[in-house]
Amino acid sequence: MTPLKRIFPFVAFVVGFLVLGFVAVTFLLPQGHGPGGSAIGGPFALEAPDGHVVTDRDMAGRPYLVFFGYTHCPDVCPATLSDLTALYKELGPDGAKVNALFVSVDPERDTQAAMKDYMSSFDPHIIGLAGTPEQTKAIEAAFRVYAKKVPDKDGSYTMDHIAITYLMDKTGRFVGAFNLDRPVKEAAVDLRRYF
Repeated sequence: MTPLKRIFPFVAFVVGFLVLGFVAVTFLLPQGHGPGGSAIGGPFALEAPDGHVVTDRDMAGRPYLVFFGYTHCPDVCPATLSDLTALYKELGPDGAKVNALFVSVDPERDTQAAMKDYMSSFDPHIIGLAGTPEQTKAIEAAFRVYAKKVPDKDGSYTMDHIAITYLMDKTGRFVGAFNLDRPVKEAAVDLRRYF
C-alpha cells in the first residue's frame, strides 16, 4: 500500500468528523435570542403590580437579575427576595444601575393584587411580574425555566420550580447564574462589574 493510500482514510475521517461537528453545532444546538447568541433570554412582556407592562426593552442599558417563583412559595422565593433586598441595601445609590425581576410561574394565583401585597415586603427596586398562562409559558421557554404544578392532597397545589437567579448584561445577554449565597459585600462587588 502506498503512503498516499494509507493517508486517505485518515484524511477522510478527519474531514467527515469536522463536517459532522459543523452540522451538530449549526442545527442541533439551540440558537441564541440575544445579540451575543445566548440561548437563554429573549423578548417578554409581563404586567407589574401597578398594571403597567414591563418588557425586555425596558431592561436595555442596565444589567438585570431575574428570579422565577411564586407568592405561595414557602421558603426559596422569600429567601431569595430577602437576599436581593440585602444586595440592594449594600449597593446603596448604585442600586439604580441594575434591575431585578421576580417573575411568577403561577399565573392562576399570582394576580396583580397578590403580587402587589407580596412584593411590598421586599426592596422596591425588585419588580414583580406576572402574565397570562401563555405569556408565562413563553418567558419560561425563553429562559429555559423548569416549573410544574404539584397537586396537594387537600386539593391545593404547590409549584416545583427552578431556583436560579439569572444575571443578564446591559444588552440582555445571559451572563450566568448569579450567586446570592455568599457575603453580600462580595455579591455587590461582583455585580458592579456589569454596570
